[in-house]
Amino acid sequence: MNRTTEDGPARPVEERLKALFVRGLDGDAAAYQAFLGDLTGHLRGFLRKRLFYLQDDIEDLVQEILLAVHNGRHTYRQDQPLTAWVHAIAGYKLADFFRARSRREALHTPLDDELEIFATCDVEPAEARRDLSKLLEQLPDRQRLPILHMKLEGLSVTETAKLTGLSESAVKVGVHRGLKALALKFQGAS
Repeated sequence: MNRTTEDGPARPVEERLKALFVRGLDGDAAAYQAFLGDLTGHLRGFLRKRLFYLQDDIEDLVQEILLAVHNGRHTYRQDQPLTAWVHAIAGYKLADFFRARSRREALHTPLDDELEIFATCDVEPAEARRDLSKLLEQLPDRQRLPILHMKLEGLSVTETAKLTGLSESAVKVGVHRGLKALALKFQGAS
C-alpha cells in the first residue's frame, strides 16, 4: 500500500506515530504499545536496508533502539517531528553498533608485519570528523539534520525531507544557512 498525500508519503506515518506516542506519554498504555509495535516494523525496514549483509544483528539492534526511545521519551519535544527524533536515536545506536563491531573485528585481525602499524597515520581525518561533529552540534536541528543527511550521508533533498519532516524548501534553506553558519564558526576558530 503506497501511502502518499500532497505532503508526501511520510506525513501519515509521522502523524500516526506522533499521536500514539503522545497519547502514550499521557498514560494511554494501549496507544504506547501500538506505537512500539508500529515503530518496530519501521525500524526493521530501516535496518534491513542498511544492514543487508548483517541480517542476524537486526533484531538485537531493533531492541536496543526501542529501549533507547523508551528510556529517552522524556527528552522528546512535542513541537519537533517525532520521526526526526527517532531517526537521531537510531543513528546513534547504529553508529555504536558499527563501532563495537569494528572493535571486535580488530581483535581478530592478525598483525603480519609489526612495522606495518607505523606505515601510515590517520590522525587528521579522525580529528576532522570530531571537529565537524562538534561544529554540527552547535547548529539547530533544522540546519544540522539537513546537512548531516544530505552532505554527509548523501541523501537527496526529497529523502531528507521525508526523514526529518521538513519541507523540501526548508531542507534546502537549512543546508544553505547551516553551511553559512559553519563557515562563520570555522573562520572564527582559525
